[in-house]
Amino acid sequence: MKTLFDTNIILDVLLDREPFSNDASFLLSKVEHSEIIGFICATTVTTIHYLTTKALGHQAASRHIKSLLSLFVIAPVNRVVLQNASDAKFTDFEDAVLHEAACHSGAQYIVTRNIADFKHSILPVFEPREFINAIESLKNNG
Repeated sequence: MKTLFDTNIILDVLLDREPFSNDASFLLSKVEHSEIIGFICATTVTTIHYLTTKALGHQAASRHIKSLLSLFVIAPVNRVVLQNASDAKFTDFEDAVLHEAACHSGAQYIVTRNIADFKHSILPVFEPREFINAIESLKNNG
């Protein structure tokens, strides 16, 4: 189950943003236990470093980045991804980049709290609680 996590899901965990952090933490624990192959976009790494440095300081940000790099496959952002994102019908370019990076890296799903901006996605897009329910449903039926 190759799943790309939007930046907001990672930040929910790292910054303990209630009420979202519980579902996000549960999903990241599935990545940690290799029940989900987790992907994050390369741009997510730089955004998280910037925001966690501001919120938590440089040392904490560096620790978080090292942890993310050990847990997740990084979906690259290259010319093709950027060109396809530019041509996509997404209203938000950052979300278009994330979507194209997911497609080009082989992810099967996207998890975000911002599903409205992914209405043109060719991949299934879930909010965290929806994805948890889908995982549990698959487990109970399989």
